[in-house]
Amino acid sequence: MEGKIIKALAGFYYVESDGQVYQTRARGNFRKKGQTPYVGDRVVFSAEENSEGYILEILERKNALVRPPIVNIDQAVVIMSAKEPDFNHNLLDRFLVLLEHKKIKPIIYITKLDLLSDMSEMAIVRAEYQKIGYPFLYTLEELLPLLKDKITVFMGQTGVGKSTLLNKMAPDLALETGEISDSLGRGKHTTRSVSFYDLNGGKIADTPGFSSLDYEITTSEDLNKAFPEIYQLSQTCKFRSCTHTHEPSCSVKDALASGELWQKRYDTYLQLLSEIQNRRETYKKTIKRK
Repeated sequence: MEGKIIKALAGFYYVESDGQVYQTRARGNFRKKGQTPYVGDRVVFSAEENSEGYILEILERKNALVRPPIVNIDQAVVIMSAKEPDFNHNLLDRFLVLLEHKKIKPIIYITKLDLLSDMSEMAIVRAEYQKIGYPFLYTLEELLPLLKDKITVFMGQTGVGKSTLLNKMAPDLALETGEISDSLGRGKHTTRSVSFYDLNGGKIADTPGFSSLDYEITTSEDLNKAFPEIYQLSQTCKFRSCTHTHEPSCSVKDALASGELWQKRYDTYLQLLSEIQNRRETYKKTIKRK
């Protein structure tokens, strides 16, 4: 039989097939091959009545996140708070870059707007991200229709109210929520496993909070592609390998000077480019010492 893993917990994989859920384990040969089944995997499995089933084959994935371990995702709702913790441009862009690289459609959702005394700055931010092409949402009424027929991951920095939002959307989930730590300025991790839930004609996943983000982007070319507006502008740069830093006839820098490109996005691009270059230099030094 074929099905989709909708939950992984304590070595068991719960596979949904034709409206039924089967408890399975993975065959030992997966470990020998260095493979691990993840939530979202389409699998071939065996299941006999009144006995434990086994996953026999993991079918090809279209994308995968390492943290949280989840695969075959259509879209991701990136939850950012307006206050407590303060809205963080750089962190949001890092989420967006990760999703673009993984070919997962991002949706931006803002919580705790009631804590803002002035919405003018947030309105400017919203307009800039919408200009790029990202949905930038304030309400559940805007979000719920986008979930239909999609597998959606909810992700965000700890403390932004992710579990609280999910509980509003689907009270039956009764997800555990955590309080903001005043001393640390960030929330406590409350989500312990990755699971799919049915909601509004689609499937959603509540995922553990993030304390850091790992990237698989190792080249300036891949980074360029992960910023849609920069990638589009780069098509008319004089040099194909333009990094948009020092090269002449750079369309990206021209757009920055004219105000067409948002300075905050360019600043994040430069920071990530610097991190890529620094990792390369560190790697080269390590190789030389060996």
